[in-house]
Amino acid sequence: MKRLLKPFCLSLLGLTLTWAQPSPAQSFEGLDISQPKKKKKSSRKPRGKKPGATQAPASDESDSDDAADSSDSSAATGAPAAPTAPSVEGTPAQPPSMGLDLTADTPPPTQTAPTMSFDAVDVSGKSGDRQRLDVAVSLFKNDEYDKAAMSAFEMIQDPKLAGLHMEARYVLAKALYRMGLYHSSLGEFSKILAVGPETKFFRTSLEWLFFISRKTKNEAVILDELARHANQEFPERFRSEFHYLLARYHFVRGKALDEVGRKEDADKSFNEVKRLVLLIPKTDIFYPRAKYLEGLAFFRFGNKAATASARRTDINTLGAIDSMKEVVRVTRNTAGLDAEQVSANQKLRELAFMQLGRTHYGMQQNRYALFYFNKVERGTTQWLESMFESSWANYRVGQYEQALGNLITLSSPFFREEYFPEAMILKAVIYYENCRYRESSLILQDFERTYLPVHDQLELITKKQLDASESYGVLADVQKKNKEGQEKGETDVILERILRLALTDQDLKKTNDSILELEGEMDLFSEKGDTFRYSELTKQLLEGLKVQRTALIEKAGIMAKGKLETELSALKQLLANGLRIKFETVTKEKEFLEEQLKAGGQVSIVKKYRYSVAVADDQLYWPYEGEYWRDELGTYQYTMTKGCVQRDTANRNIQQASGSN
Repeated sequence: MKRLLKPFCLSLLGLTLTWAQPSPAQSFEGLDISQPKKKKKSSRKPRGKKPGATQAPASDESDSDDAADSSDSSAATGAPAAPTAPSVEGTPAQPPSMGLDLTADTPPPTQTAPTMSFDAVDVSGKSGDRQRLDVAVSLFKNDEYDKAAMSAFEMIQDPKLAGLHMEARYVLAKALYRMGLYHSSLGEFSKILAVGPETKFFRTSLEWLFFISRKTKNEAVILDELARHANQEFPERFRSEFHYLLARYHFVRGKALDEVGRKEDADKSFNEVKRLVLLIPKTDIFYPRAKYLEGLAFFRFGNKAATASARRTDINTLGAIDSMKEVVRVTRNTAGLDAEQVSANQKLRELAFMQLGRTHYGMQQNRYALFYFNKVERGTTQWLESMFESSWANYRVGQYEQALGNLITLSSPFFREEYFPEAMILKAVIYYENCRYRESSLILQDFERTYLPVHDQLELITKKQLDASESYGVLADVQKKNKEGQEKGETDVILERILRLALTDQDLKKTNDSILELEGEMDLFSEKGDTFRYSELTKQLLEGLKVQRTALIEKAGIMAKGKLETELSALKQLLANGLRIKFETVTKEKEFLEEQLKAGGQVSIVKKYRYSVAVADDQLYWPYEGEYWRDELGTYQYTMTKGCVQRDTANRNIQQASGSN
């Protein structure tokens, strides 16, 4: 085997094993490419913006609701289109969730808050009730957000001040946001939005949803709330972001409907994704993200309708390819983007290359698949996955040496935490194809020794009939062990990889992030002053966060259980495939021994291959002696020194392979 300081160009040859393909579930990976939110301030800019101009997400410091910071100011009350679900003032909205049910309400408990007093402000000429609201507004403007929140909360608890409850709740919601209690703030803004567009704070509360989405780890926490008000007219500076987030909502909803067998409803959701993407200008920063969703929606329709004969010409498959190519084109230019946006676009670009590779692989166009898989840059988040999937494409075209070289990288100690069980199956198949039956059998024995115990543990977990919270508890325990750094045996390490693999599902990972974020927000209350910490407001907010956390755990548990069952099913299939290869290997060995006996030991099925260590001028041959160097990962190319007698070299001629592509 040789290592090259620079990867080889790959020759493309043809051989197909129909059951050996990357998992179809990978087709929808990478839905969310959002970056961790950073707190930052930006100077106020004029409201007006030319249609089609490139828009950057507005900072929460430059929001359009400053006019409502004073109690006697009037917020914009433009007549929105067709209210979706009007309700009476004061009706509590459900806690934000990521589920499909947009109607169920879960009101937080209400209790009487203790009476508090604040320093007097000049409120001459105003009524006593209005004076109390001005106190809360003044405290907010003086950055005393905890006092402003408690003052506004006292007013909400006083039934005699019903006429000012909406303005007081608006002050409360903004104060909680400034305190970093984003989920609690979202709950209060949701109550304002539940009243309907007749309140003067409806439009500005909608805008605050976008500010909250940029502060939380999972922007999906606002998707349900936005979907409830999809018929409203959003300010122009938020319109593209709204269309993108709404497209994400329908994409996630469509996936969920597919999983429960409601295909017609899922079709409507995915068609809505494609419609919303058309509303986003090409110059907008949300355009590449939206096009990626569009490509996945097209791929879903193409994957659903395609057959082996029609796959090449299916219009949806071609649409998926065009969308992903557009993502690659528009993310190439980084002019005018900050570091965070450049990083987000780079991740999106990698995901587009991966999806292009998978699409062509599914169409049996292995040369194109290899081209796009090799576009993923070394060391990026998708790099290992691209190497693994390109190994299958290399195998299909008979490029065995490159496939085995990729598998050496995947098995290096640097990636001991990664989970690629199928790599061992592919390795066994390649040795079988080269008449190396003994080596193939040994690899399969190693596979069974490693993964049968994992299969048994997974089966034990899935058969326990755990409820949703207990299923999530399995993942929570793994995260706790990782944090504490406990010692684990080999089987525990591999099982842990599978459990962490569940978190590679973007929906589950983001839901888990939201749970951890909620728990972090609950801990924040203990860092506040005693007056706020032990107030009735804090008690009610904590109760509301617990309700949200319970709902998210229920959702995460269902997804975790489904993911573990999927991994168990995949592992069963791999073990079954291993048994099939083992059977074929034993049969071939038996036939060879019988022929040898008949010929008096003169028959041979293996001979030495012709091979060369010559490399290009810009490459260097370096023999592999068992050690791994980080800068050499990804450059290995295995040398098949012997194999089937009917072949002159390990890799078949490129002209022969071209016919199968």
